[in-house]
Amino acid sequence: MISRTSGVRVRLALPCIAAFTIALAGGCEKVTAPLLKATDPDIINPADLASPDGAEALRIGALGRLTQMTTGVDPVTGNEGVFLLGGLLADEWRSGDTFQQRNETDQRNIDSTNSFMNSAWRTVGRARVSALQALGALRQYKPAPKDYQGQMWFVVGFAENQAAEAFCSGIPFSNGAGATPVYGDPLTTDQAFTQAAASFDSALANAPDTLRFRYAAMVGKGRALLNLGRYADAAAAVATVPASFTYTVTHSLTTSDNANWALNNNIKRYVVANLDGGTGLNFVAAADPRLPTQSGGNTFEGKPGFVAQLKFARSSPTVIVSGTEAKLIIAEAQLAATPTDTTTWLRTLNTLRSGAGLAPLTDPGTAAGRVDLLFRERAFWMWGTGHRQGDLRRLIRQYQRAPDSVFPTGAFPKGGNYGTDVALPIPTSERNNPKYTSACVKSQA
Repeated sequence: MISRTSGVRVRLALPCIAAFTIALAGGCEKVTAPLLKATDPDIINPADLASPDGAEALRIGALGRLTQMTTGVDPVTGNEGVFLLGGLLADEWRSGDTFQQRNETDQRNIDSTNSFMNSAWRTVGRARVSALQALGALRQYKPAPKDYQGQMWFVVGFAENQAAEAFCSGIPFSNGAGATPVYGDPLTTDQAFTQAAASFDSALANAPDTLRFRYAAMVGKGRALLNLGRYADAAAAVATVPASFTYTVTHSLTTSDNANWALNNNIKRYVVANLDGGTGLNFVAAADPRLPTQSGGNTFEGKPGFVAQLKFARSSPTVIVSGTEAKLIIAEAQLAATPTDTTTWLRTLNTLRSGAGLAPLTDPGTAAGRVDLLFRERAFWMWGTGHRQGDLRRLIRQYQRAPDSVFPTGAFPKGGNYGTDVALPIPTSERNNPKYTSACVKSQA
């Protein structure tokens, strides 16, 4: 769009242009203003961030990056993040696509040069570093309300925990918030979860007044401790979180679509899976009201068998932390207690189900059956919210399940067999980090 001022400048320059066409040597009056000049309102200079308004802009930006990491997309490539790719590697989704990047993820045989892994890795890093950058600005220019600092620490911890659940061991958490990048050393999976728990502690220490931020940090810490196998500590961390609590990332027509809807319902590259690879849950056949689906039509690649999810619409928010998750953490701690508290464990699960109008469960009667039931409940309650891949890895790491007994296995529907990956690879772009020397073992839980 040309401004009125720009239009005036064009008119002043026209005689000069005409004169130039008549005689090149005829000269022209000097025009002091450029032919076209407009200030780009979208450009924010770094100096403009050194203010309370700048600090607030960085905070809002970090929340936007959190959305991109979860059920948004990488703004550079338009590719999905770890929530969908993790669910594709696990048993929530299957590929209805022609793109090799998604097909090899579905097949559990992912190359480290897979560009979609690079996009997902980038969204995690951006969310974390953006929050760290916002933290520095909030401390200096907008120290009150302090709770905003707690919210940013929550984003940091959430990104760290999600990275540890999704990617293979040897995770480097670098920091580009300052003028000079600080490269991170590769961390083992447990070290990454420990760091995430510490970040959630910082969130709690810096959010004294806002219950929403505190509850989010409590559940985040409980999730990190659960990933470490510290069941009693995890239950204690979430003990006061109400069942009704939710913390969401939002979508809208003017910002971004919910990627669950966009890649499934809209363009049909993702298909809701059912008994994926013979080991996956019956997400479609169960007809569970927590995951409504609709079958019919062709996938993006033109093959029959498309299944749409009806849990998320185009602009639906995504619950990434909830009181429901807190109660499920408590239930797992009850199951892991010595002696196992099966009565209270079952009551905890059925209280959640009663609130949603679901029929009560009965005790399977065996230790293995109880674990299966607990993880099934987790899968249906939190489908599409970035938990399933991490849960399957925990079944291997903490419950001694064989990888092929929990991840899809056998003949791959598009040819060949499923591979052995249980984790997303650290992409080759991380080799630019001089400290990144660890080998990524994708089959290691």
